[in-house]
Amino acid sequence: MFGIWGKSGGAWWFGVFAAAAFARADVPASEFRFDRDTFAFANQTVFEYHEGHASLRKSSATKKDAYNRHCFVMSRTVAQFKKFARFEPRSAPLDDASLAARIRDLTRHATWAEPLPENQRIVFPGYKDLKEMSKAHRELVQLNIGHGWPSYFRISNARMMFQDGKGYQEKTHARLNAMLARRELFVAFLTTYPRFTINHSVLIYKLKSSSPNPGVDRYLVYDPNHADLPRELTWSSHDRAFSYQKDWDFIGGVVRVYQVYGEPLQ
Repeated sequence: MFGIWGKSGGAWWFGVFAAAAFARADVPASEFRFDRDTFAFANQTVFEYHEGHASLRKSSATKKDAYNRHCFVMSRTVAQFKKFARFEPRSAPLDDASLAARIRDLTRHATWAEPLPENQRIVFPGYKDLKEMSKAHRELVQLNIGHGWPSYFRISNARMMFQDGKGYQEKTHARLNAMLARRELFVAFLTTYPRFTINHSVLIYKLKSSSPNPGVDRYLVYDPNHADLPRELTWSSHDRAFSYQKDWDFIGGVVRVYQVYGEPLQ
């Protein structure tokens, strides 16, 4: 045996195999893609908005508006699917009861935990990605990713009342950039407290490679209120502040950003 390794190239093949195995172990997680890794449905707002200003929703609201107050749950669960799930489109899909149980199993994984290796991930057969599965089973997914009301009572929400300075936002900006550089996802709480023109959770997944303005960082964001396209968050080093994109549900402008689900009790 030892002579074969030395003379017939066995040792060379062993070296190639070891190098390949090491390379696979060192490969970073696949890049987050909005068209693949987000929900096909949107979180419906409690209020109606006109030019970013809220008003009471009319009584004629349709049944689809019932799925609201889930922005934290949706942002958290998208991160969990990215870190702990694997899709196998060529396998037979699960029945509804089994799929529901598997989704609940996934949401029990702590969002701040390290991503699971591919061979230890929770498998979702019959679909190529989260977008496709959540489109095919919208109500089932909504019923099993968690309730929205607990997000109002998160201990970490209190930060908006006493950690509101520019220094804290600078630290958040540095932490955000460090996480994105490691290809990690950053679940964020956006607020304009005490005005409450926005009180919302999103998932920040990418720092754009370039910005036309020096001192400005631009980020791509998954916003549960918008299932169609990513939104944009910016950081201004001059103002030492974040700003969020204007849309029908937000007037646009400066917001405070707090990380959530990054550690226990956060």
